[in-house]
Amino acid sequence: MMLPHSTILQLKRWNTPTIYNGWEQLTKHDRTKDGFNLEPTTDYMPELGPMVGYAVTVRIEPSNPIHAERKGDFVEEYREYIASIPGPKIVVVQDLDHPNIVGSYWGEVNSSIHKALGCVGTITDGAIRDVDEMMNAGFKALARRLCVGHAYSVPVEWNCDVEVYGRSIQPGQLIHADKHGFLAIPKEDEESLLEASVFMDQNECNTLIPAASSSCGKPASEILNDINKAAKAFGEAVKDRFGGEGEW
Repeated sequence: MMLPHSTILQLKRWNTPTIYNGWEQLTKHDRTKDGFNLEPTTDYMPELGPMVGYAVTVRIEPSNPIHAERKGDFVEEYREYIASIPGPKIVVVQDLDHPNIVGSYWGEVNSSIHKALGCVGTITDGAIRDVDEMMNAGFKALARRLCVGHAYSVPVEWNCDVEVYGRSIQPGQLIHADKHGFLAIPKEDEESLLEASVFMDQNECNTLIPAASSSCGKPASEILNDINKAAKAFGEAVKDRFGGEGEW
């Protein structure tokens, strides 16, 4: 079951680190390595802000010319898969050529087609091209690098688990992504994610941030005292809401 569209819109108002702050309080997964990308990725459209959507997955192998022989059948079936799933959707692309990337799956045409089919952007461990045109289409992309050509970039497998940037992503998994990276949310953590993230942001704004921001002109001892008191209040609020140690 998907989250209400109103919840998706509210999640999109926050950056991915803020969503992570909420997620780590409610999840039973390992917060040191689960959920988020473990390798660097680049957001080529940071001006578009965060993107939130459900994963549709595809594998490509641009170096292999044999895939071009079945391009027509593959592409038609793949687009039917994309169209059959409600949005918003994020296309997660595993490039089987990695680390020897030779072609881009994304450009002006493909991003416009996917945008028309309800996709808001992509996370690919391969390359993209036509960055300005993708930006104009409003199609956000986190990618490993830029590339001039597309080689034999056609979908070779889809609706399957993929691995990108050290993270395994399943079809239908909720994703939050921005210039910091991405977070793939386990299904059991979706429902409480927004509430937890908003709580953590408000808790910071009510305790640690004002204590640190009002330090101008104060002696160091007073600044430290204010910060320590704020940290304690922050931790107590977290403990009351989520249990556990509740420490900053």
